[in-house]
Amino acid sequence: MTSILILNGPNLNLLGTRQPEVYGATTLADVEAMCRAHDTGFDISFEQSNHEGVLIDLIHAAKGVHAGIILNAGAFTHTSIALMDAIASVELPVVEVHLSNIHAREAFRHKSFIAPVALGQICGFGAQGYLLALDALKGHLSH
Repeated sequence: MTSILILNGPNLNLLGTRQPEVYGATTLADVEAMCRAHDTGFDISFEQSNHEGVLIDLIHAAKGVHAGIILNAGAFTHTSIALMDAIASVELPVVEVHLSNIHAREAFRHKSFIAPVALGQICGFGAQGYLLALDALKGHLSH
């Protein structure tokens, strides 16, 4: 069975309690349960870290293990050239996910260092965005 890494960055461990007016009431455990219940035929690995280096190590370790990555890099989206370089180096399809619509928020959130090396970006659909990303990867990998 094909394996997908779902990788979540800083502060996403606080989902459900952190700014629910922006990010919703769904917890990260809820997101994981939704993804595991979504019938895509994928084995799913689910990881979260508040540390950039740990996220980079997880991306590196995905090569040869996972067929693709779903990444919500949180605020590192807007700051991390290192994450961008890690994604480019592993040559795996990556779908960038954001719970909120980053393009409708503060100007500094409009720039994504992940987007240039991602297969695509899904933002603004809350936790449903992860399921959309799973479907997008399934479609991409079946071609």
